[in-house]
Amino acid sequence: MAEQLLARYRALPAPERRHIIRQASDDLRAQLTAVETSMAMDRSPGALAAVLTHGKEMQARHLDIIDRIYQRIAAGERIRAMVTMPPRAGKSRRTSRWGPTWYLRRQPDHRFMLASYAAHLADDHGRWIRNTITEHAPTLGIDLKYGSQAANRFDIDGHEGGMVTAGVGGPLTGRGAHVACVDDPFKGSEDAGSPTQRDRVWDWWQSVLLTRLEPQGSVLLVNTRWDDDDLSGRLLKEEPEDWIVIDLPAIALTDNDPLGRQPGEALWPERYNETDYARIRKSVGERVWWALYQQQPRPLEGGVWQWAWITANRISPAAFRGVNLTRTLVAIDPSGGASTANDETGIIGAGRDAAGESYLFADRSGRHGANSWGTEACLLALDCDADAFVVETNFGGDMTRQVLIQAWQDLERSGRTQGRPMPRIVEVNAKQGKRLRAEPIAQLYEQGRIHHVGEFPDLERQMVTWLPGMDSPDRMDAAVHALTELADPSQSGLGTTQYTDQRLRGRR
Repeated sequence: MAEQLLARYRALPAPERRHIIRQASDDLRAQLTAVETSMAMDRSPGALAAVLTHGKEMQARHLDIIDRIYQRIAAGERIRAMVTMPPRAGKSRRTSRWGPTWYLRRQPDHRFMLASYAAHLADDHGRWIRNTITEHAPTLGIDLKYGSQAANRFDIDGHEGGMVTAGVGGPLTGRGAHVACVDDPFKGSEDAGSPTQRDRVWDWWQSVLLTRLEPQGSVLLVNTRWDDDDLSGRLLKEEPEDWIVIDLPAIALTDNDPLGRQPGEALWPERYNETDYARIRKSVGERVWWALYQQQPRPLEGGVWQWAWITANRISPAAFRGVNLTRTLVAIDPSGGASTANDETGIIGAGRDAAGESYLFADRSGRHGANSWGTEACLLALDCDADAFVVETNFGGDMTRQVLIQAWQDLERSGRTQGRPMPRIVEVNAKQGKRLRAEPIAQLYEQGRIHHVGEFPDLERQMVTWLPGMDSPDRMDAAVHALTELADPSQSGLGTTQYTDQRLRGRR
């Protein structure tokens, strides 16, 4: 009867439970307080941490996201989640310590597997979890089995569950795992920069870790991005649709930030604000900053562009508002030819002022469908009052023209063009080699004549890592098309024909 009453109590709303506690006798109040403590610990790893540390454990919005991943896994969902965030943000403490402790309390018959770049680091996490369970066994309601309490392997008393830890590359023996957590598979940039080491980690991932998972097992990968081809990078290339990606840079880069931050806002300002991160960026240098803090790995420069040419001439959106543009273009490089389903359509906005300085101010590239890229390009043209589209037509020139015309007409019918004339379509047939088209634009970057308005991590990474002879990515190609069209100061109209509809009227 008492168990039934307590079960009914658990189902009541919080205000009703508080009212009952206030009216209860001392003995009953003690029982209900224990129930409330148990209910709190059930909610999430963060709530469990708050109870066991008496509120001293730090909590933040980005840690709530990790908590929700664990909640979904404990509820029975099969999840593959990838979490990237900067140092000192609590990622390892939440994902590799409090998370496993909470999960084993909720699912004591399940096995949890934890790996890191070094066995001793994984063992440290295992030791912390083991000690926490031992110290708080009466409160947690679980304890360790006698004779099975090693830091790298222990079992839950009276249940089938437990934990095993290992270094990446090492063996994971024993029974299968319901959850596998990999926390930082690479020690640092040198480790991740080695093709041999990257292949070694990949082989271990496929032949060891994945083979130990139960059929409905979940995977949590927590790491710092050091290289485009590190474990996260390779997984996103091979199976992007299988992963929930929670990318939390130190400073927000895009409008679709998981926390709803605006570009430029810090991840955890109570600990590190924008000024703190500016100081850190200056201290660690650009490559470490973009990898370790922004989760945007930027390998060493290729043979055409250099980082300094971009970063030294970058301007802020606020400064750009004082620039008067004489030409504004939207350049499009549709995916096509030998492309795969993962290829992007490059959509770049750029303009030029009367002094001949060029400004790249928008990148709306992405994996757009055959029709959606036309709408995206037209919306950008409306936003920036573009006078022309520049489109590569190597593959299906007539089709690309028609896609743009149809998209503009659809927007026109819905009243979104507000009577503005459709930008002229300039067709570019890229007969020249990629290097011959890219080098003149790279020289303008070197001369400080091209300015990026804000930061465009994906585009900029493509530029500085591209080597002649490689397939050139669509973002970079679209940028080259736009800047080539803007580079000729004689082009107040387009080609040999001047505008006759006054679309450039008022531009200086």
